[in-house]
Amino acid sequence: MTIELAEAKNVAFQMADAARAAILPHFRKARLEIENKDTDGFDPVTIADRAAETAMRRVLADLRPDDGILGEEGGTSIGTSGLTWILDPIDGTRGFMSGTPTWGVLIALSDENGPIFGVIDQPFIGERFWGGMGENGQSGPMGEGALGVRKSSLRDAVIFTTFPEVGLPTEARGFQDVAKECKLTRYGMDCYAYALLAAGQIDLVVEASLQPYDIAAPIAVIQAAGGMVTNWQGGPAHDGGRVIAAGCAEVHAAALEILKDIPND
Repeated sequence: MTIELAEAKNVAFQMADAARAAILPHFRKARLEIENKDTDGFDPVTIADRAAETAMRRVLADLRPDDGILGEEGGTSIGTSGLTWILDPIDGTRGFMSGTPTWGVLIALSDENGPIFGVIDQPFIGERFWGGMGENGQSGPMGEGALGVRKSSLRDAVIFTTFPEVGLPTEARGFQDVAKECKLTRYGMDCYAYALLAAGQIDLVVEASLQPYDIAAPIAVIQAAGGMVTNWQGGPAHDGGRVIAAGCAEVHAAALEILKDIPND
């Protein structure tokens, strides 16, 4: 089964609107309900995460009941259409519970080859970034417009990652080897860093230990804006793991040359 751009965009935007309505009553509120999903570390989930995914699944039940769903909190629902919606209700829950506006709602539509349309939505700021199927755009307090990555070189690049430790010790060292060649390194932006890359504000995001729902929407948005997203060997990144997102081929190639031989242990 196929889907037209107008329908994909309408469904994705309705989900983003529903997620906003479910999340914002809980943001920066006292006594936020938080649970830890990781017995060996800290992987928080809040009432807002679960409410947002529930709201998005309700939209899909009404509008696209034959599509599959892969959600961070609700797991996998097998569909019959050949299309799957990949949902991260709050990417950056640590930021959400800390009151920073760097978290976001991630929505991607994927076929058997990977993401074909994606949305990165920041409810508190009111910014939305989208792309795929021949279209891209952004809207928010500063108005509406097209997305577009910028061209740069590694020595002039602004690079982001969410956690200073990145992942394994070898992955952290690999990131630092790339970062020391860049002009500026920043941390802790979660999915908002990918939105800034698609909007031409930064040049490179390097991360590891990602899940499919962390990266599917950013892949679609960045590619629609003219950028590149691969794993550390230059292959597809939609299954998660180690990711290089770059605004131009020159920056991507330079980062890939440093990271491609980093061992997995």
